[in-house]
Amino acid sequence: MAAICFQSPSKPIYNFHSKSKPSSPIIAKVSVFRCRASVQSQSLVVAEPEPVFTSVKTFAPATVANLGPGFDFLGCAVDGIGDHVTLRVDPAVRNGEILISEITGTTTKLSTDPHRNCAGIAAMATMKMLGIRSVGLSLALHKGLPLGSGLGSSAASAAAAAVAVNELFGRRLGNDELVLAGLESEAKVSGYHADNIAPAIMGGFVLIRSYEALDLKPLRFPPEKDLFFVLVSPDFEAPTKKMRAALAAEIPMVHHVWNSSQAAALVAAVLEGDVANLGKALSSDKVVEPKRAPLIPGMEAVKKAALEAGAFGCTISGAGPTAVAVIDTAEKGEEIGEKMVEAFLKAGNLKSIASVKKLDKIGARLIKSM
Repeated sequence: MAAICFQSPSKPIYNFHSKSKPSSPIIAKVSVFRCRASVQSQSLVVAEPEPVFTSVKTFAPATVANLGPGFDFLGCAVDGIGDHVTLRVDPAVRNGEILISEITGTTTKLSTDPHRNCAGIAAMATMKMLGIRSVGLSLALHKGLPLGSGLGSSAASAAAAAVAVNELFGRRLGNDELVLAGLESEAKVSGYHADNIAPAIMGGFVLIRSYEALDLKPLRFPPEKDLFFVLVSPDFEAPTKKMRAALAAEIPMVHHVWNSSQAAALVAAVLEGDVANLGKALSSDKVVEPKRAPLIPGMEAVKKAALEAGAFGCTISGAGPTAVAVIDTAEKGEEIGEKMVEAFLKAGNLKSIASVKKLDKIGARLIKSM
């Protein structure tokens, strides 16, 4: 997780140490966790801010990590699906504490213990950065993304929670600090990587240039160009830790050179709005996808079906099992999605759901306040 060191109260320095996603609503039991921010501890904000709202509601979008050859350093946000957090000042909660009051939505598996909950960990990290000691907060999480889907479920919860705390106290922190808070959550759940949490907070395409220190580069896709993601999610769970464990510790130099060139080509295609070449690069991973695809029943056939149906490219979204294809029209995307669903059923004996989404250019945001 991130360690935050200070030379002076106003100049934080970040040092990183690497380690190593609709059913009827479900109401979970309540847990409380103490935010251990004391007068002696340092925080990013010198003076403790006052809440500017009594409650806020935020949304954070799904994300596609890796984008083929960009393992752990490229990702993007997709529009229309994600998680919601409602956060409020709660006089019934002791000062400096946060309570997870309920969890609703797509899963029954999440803990309400903030030590073990993505939203809770990120919210607590943000509170600590802000130095919040004088109010108590309660948090309600609505999951719009299933766990282990390859669509950044944990990152969406973390991003929505971090942004909610920041908005409640007057938006004192910037994107880099919010990503750091989200990384504390990701490190405990799926590994220290920002290719989901950075685009979930910032929107659009994001390149993680460095983790030591954290350096995030937004990649602007031209607004006049059309880009659609075909997302096909099978009824199959692929836990991130398991899928990461399948990867090789070392790779041949020839594969390193190939993947480096494809990642560079993908970045160029994003900046130029060249969806065809974006698809080519996205389809060209020789390091990660070959190890993970055999673990997802039918994935290789799904990719073949997408390309034969006219997709510019297709790969595994994040750790999987969702397959993602890219195209430049929604109508063609619908056709491609149908073929991919058929392939999952025929080759993998898995039912799946297809959707066609645009790029989310905003990222996590406030949608309601009181």
